[in-house]
Amino acid sequence: MARSRISPAPPRIAEPDLPEKLTPAALGRSADVLGARITLGAGGTDAAHARVSESVIAAASVETLDLTGAVLSDVVADGLSAAEVIAREGTWRSVVVRGGRIGTLDLSRSRCDGLVLEGVRIDYLTVAGATLGDVEIEGCRIGTLDAPGAQIQRMRVTGSTVDECDTREWTTSDLDLRGADVLAFTDVRALRGATLSEDQVTTHASAFAVALGIDVRAADDLSRTTPRL
Repeated sequence: MARSRISPAPPRIAEPDLPEKLTPAALGRSADVLGARITLGAGGTDAAHARVSESVIAAASVETLDLTGAVLSDVVADGLSAAEVIAREGTWRSVVVRGGRIGTLDLSRSRCDGLVLEGVRIDYLTVAGATLGDVEIEGCRIGTLDAPGAQIQRMRVTGSTVDECDTREWTTSDLDLRGADVLAFTDVRALRGATLSEDQVTTHASAFAVALGIDVRAADDLSRTTPRL
């Protein structure tokens, strides 16, 4: 007999494979870094199109980190505070971003497989047009989650707050939002197939009604609109 499928399927997350000993290193444009403990400068770091594998990005407070088109594999970023992290059109595999605060994290048109955001505060997170698979967002505070046109598979959000979530034209499967406190969705119709809690459905009931074309009015309006016999 076939085993019943768990729904929503949880993300398949593997810990980044890191060597026991890391060599100190810095990042640069088109750099190739393997098995390193990376130190960032306080200003801006241009690491566009770099390849970073089996490495740790040490805690730092920086202005910008440019990872446009970069490939990150088995990487941990611990306690990173940055005004802006630009990672457009990059590839992230088995990447953990833990702690710290990021003003803007731009992952638009990127591909992420096995991404963990843990205990991070992000003012603006954009994954517009990105392809995301096996994503875990845990204990995060996100101002805006901008995801129009994103393709998302096996993503789970727990213990996190999102002020606004732009869901326009995204496609999802196995999206578990039960642990997300979302104040507003741009388009609740895009939540078709997502898993929500009963409390979340109650909170956003008015938005769901509007999306379905239901006219919701207070019960006391009935006496004023019904003609007397």
